[in-house]
Amino acid sequence: MAGIPYVDMAAQFAAERERLMPVVESVLAGGMWVGGAAVEAFEAAVRAYTGAAHCVALNSGTDALALGLKVLGVGPGDEVITPPNSFVASTAAIVQAGAVPVFADVLPDQNLDPERVAAAVTARTRAIMPVHLTGRMADMGAIMDIAARHGLAVIEDAAQSIGSMLHGRQAGTVGHLGCFSAHPLKNLNAAGDAGFVVTDDGDMADRLRRLRNHGMVDRDTVAEWGVVSRMDTLQAAILTARLETLDDVIAARRANAARYRALLDPAAVFMPPDGNGEFNTYHTFVVQVDRRDALRAHLAERGIGSAIHYPVPIHLQPAAAALGHGPGSFPVAEAQAGRILSLPVHQFLAPADIETVAVAVNGFLA
Repeated sequence: MAGIPYVDMAAQFAAERERLMPVVESVLAGGMWVGGAAVEAFEAAVRAYTGAAHCVALNSGTDALALGLKVLGVGPGDEVITPPNSFVASTAAIVQAGAVPVFADVLPDQNLDPERVAAAVTARTRAIMPVHLTGRMADMGAIMDIAARHGLAVIEDAAQSIGSMLHGRQAGTVGHLGCFSAHPLKNLNAAGDAGFVVTDDGDMADRLRRLRNHGMVDRDTVAEWGVVSRMDTLQAAILTARLETLDDVIAARRANAARYRALLDPAAVFMPPDGNGEFNTYHTFVVQVDRRDALRAHLAERGIGSAIHYPVPIHLQPAAAALGHGPGSFPVAEAQAGRILSLPVHQFLAPADIETVAVAVNGFLA
């Protein structure tokens, strides 16, 4: 039987080849491979798409978080509240800033629990970093209220949620900074690493532009010590082209998610519902099931790809040992880690593929 891959990069290239190859050739022929008009065009396109006043293109979503924390003034001795069930980059950026990650447990939809965030605030808290996991926004209204009460900055890890909305507000545009990844597996994906930050604060945007380029104001003047985190011109041109069809990608993923909801047995498969005011973009379609590992093996035997995002919470990773957490510290996130399974949801699936996956899942769990 033909397999159903978890992701299908070959199908993406086949669908985009005629449109993208002239873009690639134009960049290579132009000789401007770092910075330039293509990067500025991408930043303008992101501003138009998100409604943010500023966009700063960078070389990864991780650098977006790291430089974002820096321009917010987060440093040694500060605490940043974040969830323990994200990809490691969110917590790593906090640690690299010299700050202390303070974890707060999550809700059934895997996003930060505002009550746990409020309980985690101390005199040393400087910022909150919600992670919009799976393409579903965290409860930003409640998080912004907590931040306002305590005078905290909010930096959104929107790596998985370009185009997601909550009550009409786009992911990344509610907090003080929104940090995005354009890693090849994202809905808006580069042909390599790339990332960007959006903000309405012009001063922070200007500083981000300096920091991404060695801290230089111009060719001969270095205002502060920076890094090299420029987005490659080629990636910017590819992303600008792909941004034009992002809404189609999201629509296809949402349709696939809706098909899963109609076909999977809700008595055996927990699927976080789409709540009022949510527009979820389904970077991943994550279900929660008993006997997860056995189900995954069952799917693999039938040529169906799947993934786990993420099997070991960050607070239980060896790198986090010094933070002093252990099993039971964040019970909701830990329980989910043993039950979550990401099913294929990419835009190149046919309705029959979704049905095949659903039949295999339901049959095993029955």
